[in-house]
Amino acid sequence: MGVYSRIAGTGSALPEKVLSNHDLEKLVDTSDEWIATRTGIRQRHVAAEGETTCDLAERAALAAMEAAGVQASGLDMIVLGTTTPDIIFPSTACLLQHRLGANGCAAFDVNAACSGFIYALSVADAFIRAGTARTVLVVGAETLTRMLDWSDRSTCVLFGDGAGAVVLKADTEAGVLSTHLHADGGKKELLYNPVGVSVGFKPGEENAGVRVLMTGNEVFKHAVKALDAVVDETLAANGLDKSAIDWLIPHQANLRIIEATAKRLQMSMDRVIVTVDRHGNTSAGSVPLALDEAVRSGRVQRGQLLLLEAFGGGFTWGSALIRY
Repeated sequence: MGVYSRIAGTGSALPEKVLSNHDLEKLVDTSDEWIATRTGIRQRHVAAEGETTCDLAERAALAAMEAAGVQASGLDMIVLGTTTPDIIFPSTACLLQHRLGANGCAAFDVNAACSGFIYALSVADAFIRAGTARTVLVVGAETLTRMLDWSDRSTCVLFGDGAGAVVLKADTEAGVLSTHLHADGGKKELLYNPVGVSVGFKPGEENAGVRVLMTGNEVFKHAVKALDAVVDETLAANGLDKSAIDWLIPHQANLRIIEATAKRLQMSMDRVIVTVDRHGNTSAGSVPLALDEAVRSGRVQRGQLLLLEAFGGGFTWGSALIRY
């Protein structure tokens, strides 16, 4: 009998502060109508001063652990997807581990930008299937607003902060049916942050130079194409027809990308979990945030088939097919 991983509990966290499109109109030359028409975003949450990625991750993790009935001492591993760690090192997963009191288990970050949670989930699933872990906390958490240029209207309107988490447990019944991961580092210039460590800092850049650079229309085209392909790959790998999917839980970057994927699956939008209107793009936080909302609102039920997918800087993209 094989060993599989199943989602035992979900959790999420959002900062208290909400920034609406109307608020943004006062900061930069844009309008609620322009943002909503092109992206579907109406508002986003912004971390308070001093509120970090780990703070949000901790709240999401505790909610997921409570839902799963798991104590910190029961965790074998923590895998945290983020591109906005609290500090360069230790990893945010290590910081989170200590806060939870799970000291001793393996803990590490995965940086795959907006695909971070899908990548982290895939890693955790592989450890459980291999028999080297039985209970794994998987988190996607971001504070993207920390690296925005608030004078760049093409990017500052898109992103928000938030975190989501799941607890995966070993089971004889299949939960995570398959995961599919891809990347293309050749498209780096289309979506990236130029600041790093080994490239060296320019004067004054240590604190002020972080920003997201994006060629929006090109990213859109690549995202739709890549997600179409990974959806087809996922269905083929499991011998399933698109009609078998109960819920699409996509990365929340742009409503038009979500609608394009739903169309590909011939799914009505009422079978798609959409949070982008309220959360904006929370990068690695978006898929687990949407999943937790879907579970806690009672829409996603045990036994249903969920398709999770994401696309992000790298480029990275991936999917997970899950029997909840």
